[in-house]
Amino acid sequence: MGSERDDTPVLITEAAPSYEDQFAARKRKYMIMMGARIPCLLLAGLTYQTWWLALGFVALSIPLPWMAVLIANDRPPRKTEKVNRYQRDAKAIEATDRQVIDG
Repeated sequence: MGSERDDTPVLITEAAPSYEDQFAARKRKYMIMMGARIPCLLLAGLTYQTWWLALGFVALSIPLPWMAVLIANDRPPRKTEKVNRYQRDAKAIEATDRQVIDG
């Protein structure tokens, strides 16, 4: 009566996120990194008068595809989360002495 009920669901498995969720996240990261390459190349074209700046933008855009593929093919690490597992209430069984009746 006096105890409050915890409505948090009990985790019965430590399964990783689904493959579809992982794939969508990796695809999103790949698209962002490859999308960042386009502005670098456009800025290199717009700043061709300043050769060192244009070369810097080109140099920045060269490793992006390689990094995007590495990140997209890497699965995310398992998340550490607080697991809500069933635990027996310590007050459920009283630890008092009982009278023994010999027969």
